Amino acid sequence: MSLILPYPNEYNAMNTTVDQVPLSRNRLLRRNISTYFTHRQARAVGLVFASDSLLLGSWVAHIPYLKDKLQLTDADLGLILFAMPAGLLVMNPLTGWLIARLGEARACLFSALGLCLAICVPINAPNISIMVAGLFVVGLCGALLNVAMNTCASNVERAHNVSIMASCHGMWSLGGMIGSGIAGLVIALKVSPAAHMFGMSALILLLTFVLRPILASIPTQRAESTTSFVRPNLLLLVMIFIGLAVAMGEGVALDWSAVYLRDSAGASRQVAALGFGFFSLAMTAGRFIGDTIIPRYGAKRLLTWGSVVAAAGLALAIAIPHPTVVLLGFLLLGGGCSLGAPILYAASMRVPEIPPAAGLATFATFSFIGFLAGPPVIGFVAEAYGLSYGLALIALLLLLSAGLTRQLKL
Repeated sequence: MSLILPYPNEYNAMNTTVDQVPLSRNRLLRRNISTYFTHRQARAVGLVFASDSLLLGSWVAHIPYLKDKLQLTDADLGLILFAMPAGLLVMNPLTGWLIARLGEARACLFSALGLCLAICVPINAPNISIMVAGLFVVGLCGALLNVAMNTCASNVERAHNVSIMASCHGMWSLGGMIGSGIAGLVIALKVSPAAHMFGMSALILLLTFVLRPILASIPTQRAESTTSFVRPNLLLLVMIFIGLAVAMGEGVALDWSAVYLRDSAGASRQVAALGFGFFSLAMTAGRFIGDTIIPRYGAKRLLTWGSVVAAAGLALAIAIPHPTVVLLGFLLLGGGCSLGAPILYAASMRVPEIPPAAGLATFATFSFIGFLAGPPVIGFVAEAYGLSYGLALIALLLLLSAGLTRQLKL
């Protein structure tokens, strides 16, 4: 028995066009990407996405440094990393209420300001308590920024009849790739982690203030309901589980790629910092072509095979723990997970009998459990059996999500 989810009319129209003129595929891809980068408001929203992951990509590269500095075990690190997704989970049900009162532009500004200040706390933490507090505030601010910038992207799509969601998520991946690459460079140059994070935060703050007038010019639509959370039905529950598995796959790259490369694959700190970069490289490529290939090949097929490819990447990294092979594994993980968020975020707003905003907020809240459960679970498994077993658990969840996706009609 399949669970049916209506697909947007504009995607159906695009699909018909592409099928009728198959040779125009490259032209359609170039048009979609060109439309995104030449659209002032779309470009501004994309830069907000990129600035968020630029900070995260910079932060994750220094996790091994903090592990050594505070003399943490894998289990200790897992529990500490729990603080950031805990902040995400606490804030997410409140985001709709806050954005309704602040507006999307001011919500982006305030959350980015808080994120830039908070991200400097854990890197300078003299003890575990301060590190946990800093990461919790990072999670609070990150949750508000996540919903605010996705709402901005949706508003641009609605107001200008363009498809930019996958490209905006591609900008998020691009920011993570750039952040990871810069982190590898500053580590090689022996720049202190604290100085690096302070500089990145200052740069993002400046960019946020520059972008605010453009974000404020995006037409908004008054929500029909202020509800930020609803009880999920069966269709939304299945989507939530799939989103949870994809989020845990992303969480592996975000929180554990550098540690796995250094401790299990024997990579240097500079090479270990590239793990999230390789992951983000594949995410970026997949998401920038997503607005073109989703209508052509179908959300269901791409979501199913994406989970399989992501699981295969983790399996490869586990089977051959050599730095080059592990980087390839994280590249496959990024490619496999790349379209999960754009497809599921959009689909959560089209669940029958659930208001779009409530569907999005509910899906986002529950899917963040992937980030919430991932770090401590992997840490505990790593402490008992080894980090490779923690990665294997995520690979298994991704394979299960691929099976569930086959029951959906997207």
